[in-house]
Amino acid sequence: MAQYDKADLERRMAGAIESLKGDLAGLRTGRANVQLLDPVTVEVYGAHMPLGQVATVSAPEPRMLSVQVWDKGNVGPVDKAIRSAGLGLNPIVDGQTLRLPIPDLTEERRKELAKLASKYAEGARVAVRNVRRDGMDNLKADEKKGEISEDERKRKETEVQKLTDSVIADIDAAAASKEKEILGR
Repeated sequence: MAQYDKADLERRMAGAIESLKGDLAGLRTGRANVQLLDPVTVEVYGAHMPLGQVATVSAPEPRMLSVQVWDKGNVGPVDKAIRSAGLGLNPIVDGQTLRLPIPDLTEERRKELAKLASKYAEGARVAVRNVRRDGMDNLKADEKKGEISEDERKRKETEVQKLTDSVIADIDAAAASKEKEILGR
């Protein structure tokens, strides 16, 4: 049975783009957005959990986020996780609620966020290249087994490369758009 599956490669590459878009949505541009806290993971109950599994996040005001922690014992770990997430937010603890004022973005902070967007984009590019490598390896294995000819392998490798180039162009466009948004240009 052939190992190469173009639909699987397309699905995995699309997953890398969706992951990148989620990461980029978490980068703030001066307004409160609940997706800002998506990358935060909290160490509770002996495991790392996404913030959304231990608290409710809302944006009651344009420049304020509110995190309602469900278990009173998890307020400290949630506070620590938000502070150490590198988002530049300092929670104000009020019982089981953490208030997160969104400060104005300084030029220095904008540059840091633009670098972070570039880092996310590079991670997505690496993921796509890994998917491409898997596809190429599967094609070579199929040829070795005699399931496809050398010409067919080369034709399909060209298809995989075109798909990869297209997805990387989408990644670059998404990253450039977010950097432009962050830097206010």
